[in-house]
Formats: sequence, C-alpha cells, structure tokens
Amino acid sequence: MAVDEYGIPASGIVTSGTVADCSQAPLLMEDLEAEAFLADKAYDTNELLGMLKEADITAVIPPVKKRKEQRAYNHELYRARHVIENVFRALKRWRGIATRCAKLTASFIAARARRQDRSVAPLVETSTKPS
Repeated sequence: MAVDEYGIPASGIVTSGTVADCSQAPLLMEDLEAEAFLADKAYDTNELLGMLKEADITAVIPPVKKRKEQRAYNHELYRARHVIENVFRALKRWRGIATRCAKLTASFIAARARRQDRSVAPLVETSTKPS
C-alpha cells in the first residue's frame, strides 16, 4: 500500500500471503508522484533502488546487513515512516483483517476505502448538550 504524507492511501495491491511485498512496489509506484520513498529493509532490492533512481525519487530505505556496499539514507526522514505503520495499525483494528477471517479481496478493498474516507472526511462531533 502506498500512502501520502498524511496517511491517506493512494494505491494498494492485494496479493496472496506468499508474495513478497517488495515485488509489488514497482506496480504501486507506476502513476505516483513522490519526492521520497520510505520503506523498511525488506524493500532493499537492486531492482527497486534502480527504479527509484531512474524516477529521481529519494530512496529512504535502510540497507540490509548482508549488502556488500552499505549505502547511506536519511535517518530523520526514515522516522516519518510511522505514518504508513499507523495506516496498517488502523486497518488491523478491523477484527476481520486482524484475525485473517476476511479472506476476500473485496473485504480488504472495503477496509482500505473505509480508512481513506476516515482520513479525508472531517470528524463531526455530536453533542446532546443544548447550545
């Protein structure tokens, strides 16, 4: 799933549980405009790094320990990765996804749409107190 700087889902792909997330990253990035790509070590692949360099997008991905040539990354910007983690935390609040009972693609799409609606729509406070 790709999100913007506010945590609003921009795009997402639902795959089977055995597909590596890093293999889907190029598909997620096809029509996205971004200055930086923040991800964890699982996305440290030569293919993805090359694609980011070609698209002139800053890769903020810590290198895996087994990489022969350790590359630098922006530690301060990497701390902002909590935004995507918060999106997944919010999705997992939905019991069907957290317990993996929701197995249909439609369920995941609905949960993502629900998260997107919550992020975009302002919260309305209802009160029983007279004005």
